[in-house]
Amino acid sequence: MEDTRAEALPIGAAEAAAALQTLQRYKAGKAALDKRLIDNELWFRMGHWKNYRDPLMPGKAQPSSGWLFNSIANKHADAMDNYPEPNILPRARDDEETAKVLSPEKKVLLPNLEAGCSLAESCDAAAFAAFKAKYPGYKVVSYVNTSVGVKALTDVCCTSSNALKVVESIPADQPIIFAPDRNLGSYIQKLTGRENMVIWDGACHVHEEFSLEKILELKRQHPAAQVVVHPECRAYIVQVADFVGSTAAILDYCGKSSAREFIVVTEAGILTEMKRRYPEKTFIPAPPDDEACGCNNCRYMKMITLENIFTTLRDERPEISLDEEVRRRAERSILNMIAIK
Repeated sequence: MEDTRAEALPIGAAEAAAALQTLQRYKAGKAALDKRLIDNELWFRMGHWKNYRDPLMPGKAQPSSGWLFNSIANKHADAMDNYPEPNILPRARDDEETAKVLSPEKKVLLPNLEAGCSLAESCDAAAFAAFKAKYPGYKVVSYVNTSVGVKALTDVCCTSSNALKVVESIPADQPIIFAPDRNLGSYIQKLTGRENMVIWDGACHVHEEFSLEKILELKRQHPAAQVVVHPECRAYIVQVADFVGSTAAILDYCGKSSAREFIVVTEAGILTEMKRRYPEKTFIPAPPDDEACGCNNCRYMKMITLENIFTTLRDERPEISLDEEVRRRAERSILNMIAIK
């Protein structure tokens, strides 16, 4: 019977050398990827990236800790100085830009360029520049959830945790522009009693959508529950709160309070950490007006997944890049905030 197997072709020195180079490149690439994953294990262990099973997306692991990055300390000191390079902050583009502003020498990556922020997008830099021009002599206080372009037009940034302190640090006779969140701005204006404060008309899509009627119904069903509210919510929601504060302040309050039940009126990602910290307590998410839309979940945060984090670590892109002049002006506004004691 005839042997139909193909004869092995001879391999010369050149072919062998080329094959060896291919193998070496493969091994080097695999070793580099393995090192990136091992190095970033610390990032996971730090507790800044927890997963839960999102009831709106059955069977798919979703990130739930974007809210942890609402402080400059987390955005910069921890994430940039202590974590391996390159750095990913798993939240939204304005967070990545803030990190790049403060650490321009570091490579900063954003796993999904569509992962913006509804609050930041409600304040276009060009439109804000025109708005600012109408109020010469006003100091600009901007929430840190803004684009780098808006930060460059800002005198001092703030977070939901320190907005009151930042505004109170400015002399009472100094007029202020507060941007971009109209709800947080109005809340701070009420607390301070400042009449010389102009507020930009922007908002966060999550905090705009909560239903007062449904919160009051939950309160009737759970009369002992305390209502904890983020100050980015509408004024009529804030009025029914037992406590108003940033996500960090809400977490702290729930731990110290003697109450056993809480109706939580902020982005639903905080619930995972609440349950982890205080398993003996009950946390009830406040529903939006349209419960079918899942509006108490930030759609932008959910765009960052473990899958696109993996590919970003592997490929080290997309990378955030900023105009240096804009970066320097934005940096000044952030450092002015940090300097406030």
